[in-house]
Amino acid sequence: MGWGISWHQSLRYSRDNRMNSVLTPWSTTESPGHGKPRAKRWDHILTQESNSREFSSLKAASQLLKTPGLISLGGGLPSSTVFPFEHLQVKVPKPPHFSEPETKDSGLLVQAGKHDGAEGKSLYDIHIAFNYGQATGSAQLLRFVTEHTEIVHLPPYQDWQCTLNVGSTAAFEMALRTFCTRGDYIMTEEYSFCTALETALPLGLKCLGIKMDEEGLLPFHMDDLLTNWSVSERGAQKPFLLYTVPTGQNPTGATQSAQRRRELYAVAQKHDLYILEDEPYYFLQMQPHTGPDAPDIPPPSSHDAFLDALVPSLLSMDIDGRVMRMDSFSKVIAPGMRTGWITASAQIVERIVRHAEVSTQMPSGVSQLVLFKLLDETWGHPGYLDWLIWMRLEYTRKRDNIVIACERFLPREVASWVAPEAGMFHWIKVDWRKHPLIRRGQPVQLLELEEKIWRAGVDSGVLTAKGSWFRAEGGGGEEMFFRATFAAAGEKDVTQAVERFGKGLRVEFGLLDHDGAVNGQANGHQ
Repeated sequence: MGWGISWHQSLRYSRDNRMNSVLTPWSTTESPGHGKPRAKRWDHILTQESNSREFSSLKAASQLLKTPGLISLGGGLPSSTVFPFEHLQVKVPKPPHFSEPETKDSGLLVQAGKHDGAEGKSLYDIHIAFNYGQATGSAQLLRFVTEHTEIVHLPPYQDWQCTLNVGSTAAFEMALRTFCTRGDYIMTEEYSFCTALETALPLGLKCLGIKMDEEGLLPFHMDDLLTNWSVSERGAQKPFLLYTVPTGQNPTGATQSAQRRRELYAVAQKHDLYILEDEPYYFLQMQPHTGPDAPDIPPPSSHDAFLDALVPSLLSMDIDGRVMRMDSFSKVIAPGMRTGWITASAQIVERIVRHAEVSTQMPSGVSQLVLFKLLDETWGHPGYLDWLIWMRLEYTRKRDNIVIACERFLPREVASWVAPEAGMFHWIKVDWRKHPLIRRGQPVQLLELEEKIWRAGVDSGVLTAKGSWFRAEGGGGEEMFFRATFAAAGEKDVTQAVERFGKGLRVEFGLLDHDGAVNGQANGHQ
């Protein structure tokens, strides 16, 4: 596949025998995509900026360092003898004991020395990791994420590759500059990740919001917009780039079903779209929500059951090589790692790497070393899957907690929601048309009411995010939403915050009893 890794040293799951967690060596002569079709070419949408990027002269010369007996005076690398670090030690969970108290009590001490490679202790050490490296990231960690990508997604074309990056926001910005020029439209969900919108705006790009339902983006609406696109009316060429967060979408929490993703991909094929699949929450898919009085669904009984329970990714359906998937360790390990990766066709990965060589260069060597020691040398793929199963159950508990709190404390007269299936966000719809100002016929705009309701929450002691902050096309739209994040705060704090938000809604909407007290605060639950 061309990413320059010694495949005879690497292992992967045989997906056909995954139930038994069988590890089989990758052939040195046959890529994981052997026998599959090759990706289509995307020359027609690459920008002049992207096409003008050449291979870094210094990076190209560094390939010669493999020559036996060669003494290098050509690079700008400092000697590791002046690195003020002899070893790095971290304490990490020992599968399956992943909780914070268990890790503190019985975790594993993992150490990386400066010269572990030369001493035959490891493939990766401080001497390598803390120096300059390739824009693809370290070969050692790149190997792991490539194996992981095949285990989970099995891309159905031959020439797919992975490359590491400093996170999905940087990858998204690189992708926009690779494909788009000023004045272009990009498509995204009607409500989209505000940082993505703010990344596109300074590049002179316009965002076109695609309508959504409880499963996220509506492919038929995207098809209709593209089929009836008028260059003269829009003042721009027909959009060819879609940015989507299919799982636990930010901000709505919506998750596209497998059928929805197939429909989306079919529209992409019909209109020859390129898809940016941003999936930071993919492994925060939860157990089905059963309600307060129903028994819990048993957790996945094996790695195979866990992988089968995941909604298939767009990458796993991508027979054309028209998807660039963005993965990140930010939500499943720690955001401060600033390490993620993309998966795309060799042509697109090569263009992104050329960009990284003169911008972000590579993820932090400290982060890469810590991740390698944790994921590859300590946990391995089985241990990492165990961790992801544990995360699934942790986020199920967090999700259930906020849903129960909403059922207890939010006034159903004006508030509604759908329990999220994945991610970190609960999306609360507020029926602003029932506000006293509207009922009295006073002229007031949705954004004014949104500010009043949001401020009432703040005055009650809870901070939420306004839905208008995430509107792809700006403005307030036709409906009012607030985003509540349930990932970071403790369960008691989340419950108290929802109670405060409910109080703010009742005060703002005049839902009080005859004595002026908050009415129906517990929604029938004591």
